[in-house]
Amino acid sequence: MLTARRQAYRESLREEILDAARQLFVKNGYEATSMRGIAAKVGCSPGILYHYFQDKGDIMAHLVRETFHQLRTRMTAIRNDHDSVPARMRRGLRAYIEFGLEHPHHYELLFVKPFDFENNDNIRAAFAEDGDRTFACMRAMAAEAIGSGLVRPEIQDTEELAQTLWVAVHGMVSAQISCHGFPFIERSRLIDRLVDVLLAGVLKS
Repeated sequence: MLTARRQAYRESLREEILDAARQLFVKNGYEATSMRGIAAKVGCSPGILYHYFQDKGDIMAHLVRETFHQLRTRMTAIRNDHDSVPARMRRGLRAYIEFGLEHPHHYELLFVKPFDFENNDNIRAAFAEDGDRTFACMRAMAAEAIGSGLVRPEIQDTEELAQTLWVAVHGMVSAQISCHGFPFIERSRLIDRLVDVLLAGVLKS
């Protein structure tokens, strides 16, 4: 019982560290955030952090991989169900937008805040590997739509279609997160209309 309790405490503290780091990375930037600052936000000594992570680059890499995994899980579940291709495209695009809006700090960490990771192989690998695996869901959606013959004849490049869809939904999420003063219409209605426009633009009428 003591071992299970200790394990639960360790897992809880690990999540607290990741949550605190995510907030600080988004608020202050990666370079301006220190292990000492993360520890202060958690309420523990800096030394405790090193029982869980090698350095702040290791923390960032964990956050990147974790966030991509969560998004990929949602997208993969939709891709693997038995709904029609257009219905899965609609649900997949909507799921992407909803994930970003439900987890704005997670999303900002990946795509909105500029970070310089050129000198950190661990972080770059996390983006390259998990990011590509996650974008593969969008590629698969595009490839299936083209392969089914449902896409307009002038749109037959899988990568072009995948990137077009991603740029559109990414723009939606980014605008909702960052444009606080803009008088947006009701969110669900705006998402539905954006997805309608996207599908009308790529699918045969």
